[in-house]
Amino acid sequence: MRRVARRAQPVVDALLVPYRFIGKRLAAAMPKGLYARALIIIITPIVILQSVVAFVFMERHWQTVTQRLSAATVRDIAAIVDLIDTYPADPNFTQIIRIAQDRLGLIVSVTPNEPLPPAAPKPFFSLLDSALSREIGRQINKPFWIDTVGRSNLVEIRIQLGDKVLRVLARRSQTYASNSEIFIFWMVGTSLVLLAIAIAFLRNQIRPIQQLADAAEDFGMGREAADFNPRGAREVRRASAAFMEMRHRIERQMEQRTTMLAGVSHDLRTVLTRFRLQLALLKETPDVRAMRRDVDDMQRMLEGYLAFARDDADEPTAATNISTLLSEVAENARRVGHDVSQDFLGDPIVSIRPNDFKRCLSNLVMNACRHGDSIKLHGVHADGWLVIHVDDDGPGIDEAEREAVFRPFYRLDEARNLDDSGTGLGLPIARDIARFHGGDVTLSEAPGGGLRATVRIPA
Repeated sequence: MRRVARRAQPVVDALLVPYRFIGKRLAAAMPKGLYARALIIIITPIVILQSVVAFVFMERHWQTVTQRLSAATVRDIAAIVDLIDTYPADPNFTQIIRIAQDRLGLIVSVTPNEPLPPAAPKPFFSLLDSALSREIGRQINKPFWIDTVGRSNLVEIRIQLGDKVLRVLARRSQTYASNSEIFIFWMVGTSLVLLAIAIAFLRNQIRPIQQLADAAEDFGMGREAADFNPRGAREVRRASAAFMEMRHRIERQMEQRTTMLAGVSHDLRTVLTRFRLQLALLKETPDVRAMRRDVDDMQRMLEGYLAFARDDADEPTAATNISTLLSEVAENARRVGHDVSQDFLGDPIVSIRPNDFKRCLSNLVMNACRHGDSIKLHGVHADGWLVIHVDDDGPGIDEAEREAVFRPFYRLDEARNLDDSGTGLGLPIARDIARFHGGDVTLSEAPGGGLRATVRIPA
């Protein structure tokens, strides 16, 4: 069996190529939203069912009824033909015309020495024309001419009877099932009403799912979702309740961590302050200066560690002028002697956590100032995204190291000189803040050489 399966596998793969191709095309053409897909799930069976009913049942019913009505009308005409041939005593056929009109509902006239009109082209699709032609040929079997085209309520039939022509006008309803259109109208109308009701109910069921997704996205980006409440079906309510419980647990954990960090920071800063006081009482010697530098380094490292561990979750989002924020970051860098330029395009008002985002940009700018002489800040707000580039003219970073530098405490310098390279937390803090806003920080090569740090967040 395995040998047969291995031999048949290429054939099966070749047969599945069209199926996979069609499947990929359908997957690409299908809508991606749950609401649109649910509508397709509802509408498609209804359309298929209506099509099958209209084609199978209605077409058979239409054809059968039309065939029987046409046969009955032709049977009456055949009886009139037999009367004309059997009783030719009346030269004007007055009694036959009266009987046909009173009893059969047919308007009949006999015209002598009149040839049949030339045959007209038959309609492409006409049940009435084909049914009448077939029944006249079967029951009467004489030369005939019929006219079923047009919007008239009458159908004209002419039959050659030797040296005279029988002209019959019958109501279209006598020969044709004309109530089928009414049935189709009611069928389509009721289907549209049911679809409208189904769409309205489906929209009410999809809305809680969309609100849950929006609330999760807002929470991931640090925005409040105060008006969110569990709604909808039981399963959606369970998912909403689970999300709210998860959010509360995360908020409690963050609050506990912030409280713990505040206590640790207070205790360590107390010890460092005691060190500073003790050093201030000592005589100024090279050893004391070295110890004071060590205390300053410890203070700086402590601030960096606490800044990395603390995410300032309590800071609310606010509409912020990004152009002004870039100017403040650039001015702070210029104040310490760096060459920084900035520009901004688009709407400057963006909803962010301003202090956090300013710290993200400051970390990127100070990292660029540490390795380059000229820094350029360029911001763009367009197409629902805020993109800020921080370019420097430094040596840059190898492509293989561009992701590694975002790891906490990772530094590129081998000597790990704290005075030159900091604590290795500037870039991780910047990425953490950007990701909290729903975006990211990436590194690439600057257009003029050096390194480009790009902050991209939805706005």
